[in-house]
Order: sequence, then C-alpha cells, then structure tokens
Amino acid sequence: MDLGIAGRTALVTGASTGLGLASAQALAAEGVKVALASRSVDKLAAAAETIDGDVPTIAVDLACDNSIDAMLQEALTSLSHIDILVANAGGPTPGTFASTGLNLYPAALQLNLLAHVRMCKALIPAMQERGWGRVIAITSATVREPSPKLMLSNTARAGLTGFLKTTATEVARDGVTVNSIQPGLHATGRLAEIYEDLDEVAARHPMGRIGNPADFGRIVAFLCSETANYINGTGLPVEGGSLMES
Repeated sequence: MDLGIAGRTALVTGASTGLGLASAQALAAEGVKVALASRSVDKLAAAAETIDGDVPTIAVDLACDNSIDAMLQEALTSLSHIDILVANAGGPTPGTFASTGLNLYPAALQLNLLAHVRMCKALIPAMQERGWGRVIAITSATVREPSPKLMLSNTARAGLTGFLKTTATEVARDGVTVNSIQPGLHATGRLAEIYEDLDEVAARHPMGRIGNPADFGRIVAFLCSETANYINGTGLPVEGGSLMES
C-alpha cells in the first residue's frame, strides 16, 4: 500500500531507541526523509545506521527550551522544511501521589507537555502556509486509564492530550492533522524500568505478549499518510486490548 508520503520530510524526537526509532524507521521505509533527535549522540549515531541514506542526527535536551530551539533550527537547515513532526519524549520518574514531591512536577510538565507545545508552535504555522502537515505525539495509554505508579506521566500527558485536540480543530482547514498515539506495553527500555518481571507482565496481558515497536512505527507512518487525511484530533490507543475502556 502506497501511503503517498514519499519525498516528505519528518523530524522525530526521542528517536534514538524504542518507539521513536521505530517510527522513524517506518517513515523512512515509505520514502520520507527523516531527521533523528535525542539526547545521546552515540545512540543517535547507532540509530542512524539502521536507516538507509543520509540521516541527519541532532542532539537535544527536551528539558531545555534553548536546546529545543537549536534543534528545530538545525532540523530546518538539514531538511529545508518539516512536513511531519513525531513528538516523543521519555517518561518522567515513576511514583505515586504520596511518593511524588511537588518539586518534581515542573520538570515532568516541561518534558511531556511544554516541550511538545514549543515544537508545535514553531513548526505548525509553516505547515499551514504550505497546506499540508502531520503532527503525531506519542503519549501513553495511561491518559485513558492512569497508572497508579506513573503520577507525573499521567498528569503531564493528559495535559498534552488536551492541547493536541484543541490545536487539531484549529488547524485542520489548512491541511494539517494533529493526532496522538497512546501506546500500551511495548518492548522498550522504558518498560524494563517500570516492571521487574516482563514475562509476568506479558502473561497477564489479554494477548499474552508485549507489543513490537516495529508494528507501532507502522501505525505512526499510516497516520501520516494521505489515506489517513481525515483522521484528526484523535488519541489512538495501541495497547492490544488491555484497557478496560476504549
């Protein structure tokens, strides 16, 4: 199936490993020119080796506004313009209401809300001017069913979901769609940080297994496609049926 996005350009953050890298790989397989951004220069170099062609890599700290601005400028220099933004960031420290201090909230909001807002504010207006654009934010299934262990992520990503939905209704007439994908359990390093026994986690899942990041990446690519041009303002759960409510 031709997704109709060959020749487009994409910036993917959190792209050195996990779901971000899988998304970049899937877009590149469809002929999209991708730029990878993440904190680790070494991991970015290794990630770029998994994608054919000249792949720009950009070190960025999404906790720092100046670093975000520098990353955006470098991406625009490398790609000339950005048609697709896949906004992804690592999750904040796990914790409950009782164990999470008030001082930890600002950093979590920066990482999983405000950094994404900043990228959208910088890139969407040019997408509107060109009459075509795709914004995909990788959030979490916990925005639907908050995890008792992920207070900071629950809070920040729920706010991001509201921002994306509101933005989607404002920019859709200009050919720009804005959606989020809400992953459940996928085989990433982040999952290993949260759960001690991944085999036990998989056994409890309705499908009896943990998701494959490559499958997730192809869903990201589809939402960026011409076929998906009427999907807008959606938060798509990709969690294998583990949510009690969809």
